[in-house]
Amino acid sequence: MSLPDYKSSEKQSLPANPHSSVVQLNVGGQLFSTSLSTLRKHPNSKLAELLTRRTTEAFCDAQGRVFIDRDGAHFGAVLEFLRSERLPAGNIKEVHREAMYYNIQPLIKRLEETPQLFGELVGRQQFLSRVPHYKENIEVLIRIARAEAIAARHSTIMICVLRTEEDLGFYDNAISSLEADKVSVVTFGPWKDALSTKDVLDCVKIDIESQGYMVRIEPHMGEKSFLSRSYDYFHKLTFTWW
Repeated sequence: MSLPDYKSSEKQSLPANPHSSVVQLNVGGQLFSTSLSTLRKHPNSKLAELLTRRTTEAFCDAQGRVFIDRDGAHFGAVLEFLRSERLPAGNIKEVHREAMYYNIQPLIKRLEETPQLFGELVGRQQFLSRVPHYKENIEVLIRIARAEAIAARHSTIMICVLRTEEDLGFYDNAISSLEADKVSVVTFGPWKDALSTKDVLDCVKIDIESQGYMVRIEPHMGEKSFLSRSYDYFHKLTFTWW
């Protein structure tokens, strides 16, 4: 657990009675009061680990409250679960992140069973794990876009989505069919799954927008020639900066 680099001289920061005494906590500047038994409810959690240390090893603020160097915005929801096993009505992903940090396994399991997280973890993330280098490609897209943003309102990058191994076989011809100035191309696939090219493009948009960027994706309409084959592998990803 992330804690300050000093030790309190307060001997009474942890109550002597482990079942009924009140504990005062300072979580990133937000104050909470609860019982020691509530905080120790799940013995393998970080909270239980902190509160079972000897009094002289507990880190406290200037007023003797147990101090946890963590954003306290969602600690109340964690504490409410420890008290009553009640799940929060909102901020499910944020509370899940806190539950992971404090290693409260029953809360983690219950949150991952909610509709908000179940589809993400069991559906979307399982699918994306089958798309080669997906996370790395997202980072590359953002890096290229930022490099092309100087004195520009938009950055446009070409995405090539190869759904099957057969599509991959046409990759070189498809790349050569692009206009000469289309040099920034990031390729996704192929993957072994029933989900479509649109599913991958939707995921790309979701994951880039989750980092605060404003983007749109549209098909690339290449020039068609009577003698050459046209390819529908390409899409334009446009970042809007202002």
